[in-house]
Amino acid sequence: MADLKLTKIVKAYGDVEVLHGIDLDIKRGEFIVFVGPSGCGKSTLLRTIAGLERITGGTMEIDGRVVNDIPPSERGIAMVFQTYALYPHMTVYDNMAFGMRLAKKSKQEIDERVKSAASILQLEPYLNRLPKALSGGQRQRVAIGRAICRDPKVFLFDEPLSNLDAALRVATRIEIAKLNESMPDTTMIYVTHDQIEAMTLADRIVVLRDGYVEQVGPPMELYHRPANLFVAQFIGSPAMNIMESVVTAASSSEVAVDVEGGGKAVVPIAGAPSLKGHPVKLGVRPEDLRIAGEGEQTIVSGKLDIAEALGEVTLLYVNVEGHEEPILAKLSGYVDIERGSEIHLTADAGDLHLFDGDGQSMLVEAERKQAA
Repeated sequence: MADLKLTKIVKAYGDVEVLHGIDLDIKRGEFIVFVGPSGCGKSTLLRTIAGLERITGGTMEIDGRVVNDIPPSERGIAMVFQTYALYPHMTVYDNMAFGMRLAKKSKQEIDERVKSAASILQLEPYLNRLPKALSGGQRQRVAIGRAICRDPKVFLFDEPLSNLDAALRVATRIEIAKLNESMPDTTMIYVTHDQIEAMTLADRIVVLRDGYVEQVGPPMELYHRPANLFVAQFIGSPAMNIMESVVTAASSSEVAVDVEGGGKAVVPIAGAPSLKGHPVKLGVRPEDLRIAGEGEQTIVSGKLDIAEALGEVTLLYVNVEGHEEPILAKLSGYVDIERGSEIHLTADAGDLHLFDGDGQSMLVEAERKQAA
């Protein structure tokens, strides 16, 4: 399999630049997931890697070889699209074998590769069926199997589960995870707008916005150490609560803030005394909030707007004075609280996040300075 290196990759359509100097190193055997909102450039970036889009500037290397001007068929890449793109008149076996037949592979090699891929994807019972006799999940597995048969250096997946219903998405996601485990040296790049797919499949996630890379890292690093407000609210479901705050004190080990609505918090981040009086934003994930016990510092105070009991969790939507949207708390189990009741919420100091006036994480910045 292959290493992939992108250096200052730019893609423009006429005067409109959609990728702005992307730098990315992908190691052999990594499962990389591109995520971001619609229009962020993730599919365009994938298509430039495949060679389906010609890059406007920068350098792309596969195993140290510059491939800027190499056609897609010679890059050693296989791509799985949103649509299955199967030949309806061909059996599963023939669909998977078609590319190898065009490449003049021997019958024995074709048979061995098709049966091996079918075994990995549990498609052996369906090899003689036509695509119309398969479910959506089975058709997507055939498309993946066709890519496996090509024995590529890099697998590219362009939102392969987006056309499946919820149950099939879960089942097929598990199949892709198993495929990754069965091919540990295979480099895979996967595009999705679904952060659950990203969090469960990726070795590293690349978060994109407006053609820029916002942050790259393992899923739990992005969850616990988001670099900025965008990543903080994009990664995690429900999204992180963000509240306007003002620094009241700062030291070499912590920053104290007053939170809109009357709350207070102390965040374990190295801060300078000069920060006192500066506006910042306090972030806390819904699942990290809990009902404040006696003697605990209240971070969020307000009136309960709506409570949604889901069985394993209860979602509380709390109206806080000065905050436009309700603050969301995700509490374990069933919590019976009357609508309109006064709610006081808190969280562990280590689960709090602070962002400066530019939306950058003060924790990540402090850690960078300490490492330097």
